[in-house]
Amino acid sequence: MINYEVVIIGGGQAGLAMGYYLTKKEIPFVILDKNERVGDSWKKRYDSLVLFTPRRYSSLPGLEMEGLLKEFPTKDDIADYLDSYVKRFDFPIVFNTNVVRLNKQSDGSFLLETSSGQIKAKQVVVATGAFQKPIIPNVIKKESSIFQLHSSEYHSPKEVKGTDILVVGGGNSGAQIAVELAKDKNVTIAVGHELKFLPLKFFGRSIFSWLETFGLLYAGKNTLKGKWFQKQNDPIFGKELKKLIRNRKVDVKPKVTHVNDTEVHFKNNTRRKFTSIIWSTGFVPSYDWINIEGVISNDEGKPIHTRGITNIKGLYFIGLPWQYQRGSALICGVSLDAEYLVSTIILNMSKNKL
Repeated sequence: MINYEVVIIGGGQAGLAMGYYLTKKEIPFVILDKNERVGDSWKKRYDSLVLFTPRRYSSLPGLEMEGLLKEFPTKDDIADYLDSYVKRFDFPIVFNTNVVRLNKQSDGSFLLETSSGQIKAKQVVVATGAFQKPIIPNVIKKESSIFQLHSSEYHSPKEVKGTDILVVGGGNSGAQIAVELAKDKNVTIAVGHELKFLPLKFFGRSIFSWLETFGLLYAGKNTLKGKWFQKQNDPIFGKELKKLIRNRKVDVKPKVTHVNDTEVHFKNNTRRKFTSIIWSTGFVPSYDWINIEGVISNDEGKPIHTRGITNIKGLYFIGLPWQYQRGSALICGVSLDAEYLVSTIILNMSKNKL
């Protein structure tokens, strides 16, 4: 059995940010990743995905993304950047390794049961990201003949059947997919709340630059600004969908209540037939592989933590939405949480030596 000081579960942006600060402090660690290559989770997303954060806000600590800082990177740009990041700092990563069970041992260490065998660690950082288990609302009342995909499975319009398409979900992924499909298909988007739009740029500056200027981008969750921000529905960045709706190229419907065969029923008591549905309805946490009591809440299935630190000594989370501040789940903000967690890891190491 292999023993490590620190094991990071997940080789995405959150795990790599942890690796950077652990490397700076010369703390031995290993990153376990279920994919074949760095950046695979980005490569697998839909072909036309473009980030709404410009390159200036799409970099990890220690290495700025190449290219014009005002440009918006594609998903492949991010994947290639993460790969170059690992090579730059020579992080130890074990690929094709899925953690199927995490246990706490009587001696205080952790036992990780993986697809590649058992691993022991003194401390563990869970960096599996915010996108874990795709969710589709329980609205399909009987077997439906409508072609259906979750947005995590969608890649391009050519795989979507028919011409009458319903996109369910008013987030940025749903908006981008609806805009792409509207070029050649009749698109309707169903949302549970009023759509809010923000421009990608305002007076020549990125909207994220303005958010940073006004203290919102990294606002702490318990600050006045942070509490206000958390109550707001996430805006759609960019105005493409707004223009299509205004020009009646995309129709807007309220929340879907149920689906019967090819017919979809909406909250306003209207109904319509569609040939395909794209469910851009987000994700739910999936931590059933963590076999340690008191780590995951029974009601929401989310980690119980304070700034990523759990009640279990040596166990941490990183990359969670609003883990401590607005940018916790973003590439530009995850390093703030990583640096904080490393200080706690060092403190635990010193205590273990006493």
